[in-house]
Amino acid sequence: MSKWLPIVLGVLLILVGGVWTGQGLGYITGSFMTGERLWTSIGLVCVAGGIVLIIWAARRRRT
Repeated sequence: MSKWLPIVLGVLLILVGGVWTGQGLGYITGSFMTGERLWTSIGLVCVAGGIVLIIWAARRRRT
C-alpha cells in the first residue's frame, strides 16, 4: 500500500491542480476562484508537484 500512496497523491494533486487552473483561467465557472490569477498559479504549482511526486515514486519503485 505504501508503494502506491505517492502515486495516488500525485494523481490527486494533478486533478485538483487542473480544476484550480481551469477555474483561475475562467474555463470552469461558478466559484469564487473563477477568473482569479492566484488560483491559476496555485493550480499550476499543484500540477507540477503531482508530476514530480509521480516521477519520484516511479523511480523509487524501480530500485
